[in-house]
Amino acid sequence: MRNMSGNIIIRFSEVSILQSKNLVLRKVSFEVRQGEFVYLIGRTGSGKSSLLKTMYAELPLAEGQADIVGFDLDAIKKKEIPFLRRKLGVVFQDFQLLTDRSITDNLLFVLRATGWTDKVAMEERLKEVLNMVGLGTKGFKFPHELSGGEQQRVVIARALLNHPELILADEPTGNLDPETSIEIMQLLYAINQQGTTILMATHDKYITDMFPHRTLKCENSTILDLATTSDLA
Repeated sequence: MRNMSGNIIIRFSEVSILQSKNLVLRKVSFEVRQGEFVYLIGRTGSGKSSLLKTMYAELPLAEGQADIVGFDLDAIKKKEIPFLRRKLGVVFQDFQLLTDRSITDNLLFVLRATGWTDKVAMEERLKEVLNMVGLGTKGFKFPHELSGGEQQRVVIARALLNHPELILADEPTGNLDPETSIEIMQLLYAINQQGTTILMATHDKYITDMFPHRTLKCENSTILDLATTSDLA
């Protein structure tokens, strides 16, 4: 674990990333500061998901150096990975909820898996995150009883459980209709306004136009740093 200078929460320096032995990103360098909301855009297969997987240590670095929430990814030990992931919240496009248990039990599963043992504290945190995403009265329901937008709210609640410094959102509006997508973006924006850094992979130009932020673009095996999505015009 290495201390990062200033308030930089992500730093990549000359990083190359392999996916199934294929080079998807070459000598990538960029930084994200605490409290930023940053989009990650690019065509399918351009390396967006691979970059995110590297950040939560599912994929190793092929070369280069990367720090994320205080962890040195090019030297991280297997036993340190759970501690890294507790400082991250990950929002998946396909929800990845456990279909055989209620929303409350989905969240309890994550709390137990990340080291929570105090039942009172666990119940309080469950109520807090469900209220934050507008589902305070629906913890008893099962995933199939919720709409797509509600399921994504559960996924965001799950990502918030451990008070993450950084949320990595991989196409969080990809399976949602435009109206619901806006609601999810408003929720993510509110979370960001509370100080949580968000890096969001997306291909939804409607969303990036409506909610402009600094943008990283995966293109030609590298990353371009754009000021905002308005620069794409």
